[in-house]
Amino acid sequence: MAMTEAVSAPEKIAAKGVVRPARWQDFIQLLKPRVMSLVVFTALTGLVCAGVPVNPILGGVAILCIAVGAGASGALNMWYDADIDAKMRRTRGRPVPAGRVQGADALALGVVLSLFSVMLMGMALNWLAAGLLAFTIFFYAVVYTVWLKRSTAQNIVIGGLAGALPPVIGWAAATGTVPLNAWLLCAIIFMWTPPHFWALSLYTSEDYQKAGVPMMPLVAGAASTRRQILIYSLLFTPLCLAPVATGLGGVTYLAVAGLGGLVFLLLAWRLFRSHAGEAVGERNDDGLYDVRAGAKDARNLFAFSILYLTLLFATLLVEHLAGARSLSLMGGLS
Repeated sequence: MAMTEAVSAPEKIAAKGVVRPARWQDFIQLLKPRVMSLVVFTALTGLVCAGVPVNPILGGVAILCIAVGAGASGALNMWYDADIDAKMRRTRGRPVPAGRVQGADALALGVVLSLFSVMLMGMALNWLAAGLLAFTIFFYAVVYTVWLKRSTAQNIVIGGLAGALPPVIGWAAATGTVPLNAWLLCAIIFMWTPPHFWALSLYTSEDYQKAGVPMMPLVAGAASTRRQILIYSLLFTPLCLAPVATGLGGVTYLAVAGLGGLVFLLLAWRLFRSHAGEAVGERNDDGLYDVRAGAKDARNLFAFSILYLTLLFATLLVEHLAGARSLSLMGGLS
C-alpha cells in the first residue's frame, strides 16, 4: 500500500481555501498548553523545594501567573513565527499560519496576558518573582524568537534560559530570594535543552531547512550535532546528581538521577554512533515520532529526555512534600 501524508482537518480546510472562524480552542492552542504544563510543573517544584510555608491561595496565584506568562510567551511566539510555521510540517496547522486566528489577535493576547501575569505576581507575591517572570517572557518572545532563532545555530542553547527559569521564579515567589539550589534547578533544565532539541532537529531538519531556521544539523552537519549532543549529555548527567550534594535531593532522587542518567548516556552514545540526520531510509510523515529508520536513535533520545526530566523534578517534588509532611507530624506530636 502506498504511503500517504497525514493531513489534519485544519490543513485540509486551508488547502480548500476555506477557513472556519476561530474557536476558543484555537486561542488555547496559542498558549502552547503542552509547553505550559512543563513550565507549571517545574515552577511548582521550585516553589515546594523552597521549603517555606506558603499560603495555598498565594501559591496558587503564583503558579497561575507563571502559567499565564508561559502562555503569553507562546502567543507572542506564534504571532511572530507565523511565516516560518506555515512552512513546517510540524507547525503549519497552528492557528495563525492556518488562518484561524489573526496575527494581530495573537499579538494582543500575548501582550495583555504578559502584563496581567507580571502585575498580579508583583502585587500578590513579590516583585523579585514578577521581575524574573517579566524577564523570562521578554527573553523568550524577543531575544529567542525575534533574534536568536533565525540568526544562530546556538539559538536553543542561549534561548534555553527562558525554559530553565520557571523553577527559579517559583522559588522566588515562595521566599523572595533565589539561592544556589534554585539556580541548580535552572542549570539542570538549561543543560538538558541542547541534547533534547538537537535530537529533535536531527529528524525534523527538513522542516527547519524549508523555513530557513539555522538549526545545528543544517549549519554544522549531522555528525557534528551528534557529537555535541554526546558532549552536552556527558555534562548534563553528572549535573543531575548535584542536588544530592547540596541537600536538595535525597536517596530516592539519587537513584532516579543515577539510573536515568546512565540510560540517557547510553541513548546519547547510540545516537552518536548512528547516522541520524543523514537522510538514511524512507521517511514516514504520519507524525512526530514516525521517522526514518536511521533517525530512530535521535527519536529515542528525544522521547527519553522528556521522561527523564519529568522523573527528576517529580522525585524532588515528592521528596520535599513527604519531608514537609513528616516534619509537620513530628511538630504535632511534640
